[in-house]
Amino acid sequence: MALEDDFQTAQGRVKQLARTPSPEQLLALYSLYKQATLGDVTGARPGMLDFKGRAKYDAWAARRGTEKGQAMTAYVELVQRLVGELS
Repeated sequence: MALEDDFQTAQGRVKQLARTPSPEQLLALYSLYKQATLGDVTGARPGMLDFKGRAKYDAWAARRGTEKGQAMTAYVELVQRLVGELS
């Protein structure tokens, strides 16, 4: 339960960052969150004109096979680094 509590706390801390993370950091946060909450990516890859959707899909697909606990831990660690960098 402690990991899930840390994960939920980290979600709140992301919303309170003083500055917006870089696009790469945002994709990492997105992909780790999705992997931790929904598991492996599903559905078709967005078309090549949907740049944002395709980048998000690819970032999440790169996490394929990562277990829920590992994704949660990586998310919490990333948020801790971002709090140190962007606060």
